[in-house]
Amino acid sequence: MTSRQTTTRKAVAESNRWVIKIGSSLITNDGQGLNHQAIQSWAEQIAKLRAAGKEVLLVSSGAVAEGMARLGWKQRPHALHELQAAAALGQMGLIQNFESCFKQHDIHTAQVLLTHEDLSNRQRYLNARSTLKTLLDLGAIPIINENDTVATDEIRFGDNDTLGALVCNLVEADTLVLLTDQQGLFDKDPRYNEDAKLISESNARNRDLLTMAGDSGTLGQGGMRTKITAAQRAARSGTNTIIASGAEENILQKIAQGETVGTLLTADNEPMSARKQWLANQLKISGKLFLDAGASKAIQQSGVSLLAVGVSKVEGNFQRGEVVSVINDNGNEIARGLVNYDSKESLKLKGETSEKFESILGYVDEAELIHRDNLVLL
Repeated sequence: MTSRQTTTRKAVAESNRWVIKIGSSLITNDGQGLNHQAIQSWAEQIAKLRAAGKEVLLVSSGAVAEGMARLGWKQRPHALHELQAAAALGQMGLIQNFESCFKQHDIHTAQVLLTHEDLSNRQRYLNARSTLKTLLDLGAIPIINENDTVATDEIRFGDNDTLGALVCNLVEADTLVLLTDQQGLFDKDPRYNEDAKLISESNARNRDLLTMAGDSGTLGQGGMRTKITAAQRAARSGTNTIIASGAEENILQKIAQGETVGTLLTADNEPMSARKQWLANQLKISGKLFLDAGASKAIQQSGVSLLAVGVSKVEGNFQRGEVVSVINDNGNEIARGLVNYDSKESLKLKGETSEKFESILGYVDEAELIHRDNLVLL
């Protein structure tokens, strides 16, 4: 291990606020309901972290799998209403088990169910942030999951890896631990390649990582690709991510001791402001603005506001103040922001200078389509 790797592992070990995500395969008996012994083990390990002075937020999968077991279903349903019903049934058992296990260590737990709307609405985002931080101040462990009983495909996080990353942004966590049934990230799929090598450490923004990712298993929604994307999201708030095997004995203590386990994806960039984190992590966008080469270069290199004169195409049906995606001249998303004009107005303004806005629309709200304070580079 190099001196830099030793330093980064030590930084993770000494970090104070952790978000830990535990996957379905680690919580359930291969789909046959909850693994009570495993949950007991997680509670013990997290209790030791707490005793060492760390704050912990837990994102736990397993509700749908537990609901399936209670209903006697062998195959994960595809119908949304059946998934929601299974989640509602399973969430009861999941929380009851964690509460019982943590109670043995005199630790209070709190159930927190979130939807995408809770985080896309700025006021609700701030409310969720305040609640979670208060729970930590009170010494409780928030146990967080998506509110599957009301979430639809259009407003889902999609997987708990993403949810874990967004929680990191919410509370400005130092470390995100994604526990899975794999040792970490390999340079190729170890299930099919005997020469696959474990990647010990990399920058979370390394674009080569996604090409190494595989698919998810039967029970879970996430695969290694979602974990990499989650690490990239978490890095926006300065959070380092460790992807490690939950099957390894005392894995959380090994991480806390600075041992070289799993894959460490580092956040080398300075953390974004809380407002820009919120903008960058909007999972749903209302439209797209396509830029010419000059505007693409100015946005990426100079951090300027987005002017209508540099927009070549407008796509979608959006209102003033909604989040839109900014696409460069190569077709890649480079930014997101809060737009100052709706889609119909933006269509009229594209390619025009701000001096012409009043003659085109009959009024002027802002000189920019997106002000730089409401624009975040990805």
